[in-house]
Amino acid sequence: MAKTDAEWQAELTPAQYQVLRQHGTEPRGSSPLNKEKREGVFKCAGCGEPLFTSATKYESGSGWPSFYAPKSGEAVATTVDQSHGMTRTEVHCSKCGGHLGHVFPDGPQPTGLRYCMNGLSLAFDPKEEK
Repeated sequence: MAKTDAEWQAELTPAQYQVLRQHGTEPRGSSPLNKEKREGVFKCAGCGEPLFTSATKYESGSGWPSFYAPKSGEAVATTVDQSHGMTRTEVHCSKCGGHLGHVFPDGPQPTGLRYCMNGLSLAFDPKEEK
């Protein structure tokens, strides 16, 4: 998905742009998605790609929305991040390349992974009420 920086800036809030396009991190505990408990899908705030479901969301205590698995193996991509004097695995939206957060090997079973995502990089789509 190829867009110019100007196009991204026009479509995203300044805070979303800083996280999704400049690899920023929102303040710990600042996302309303930390408290989101409804059934639904968490999509990329940049392009709308479905990334995670409420079924894999859990309370990690980290201060950021956390999931133990993406919606599918193709939903996210990872790269090595060696910023801030440490080596971490950075998570990106596989469709638009937006920075979502990082994945750590300290999550619950069945995967043992913690996808620690910036709430600003996500848009929640609740399941339709019946």
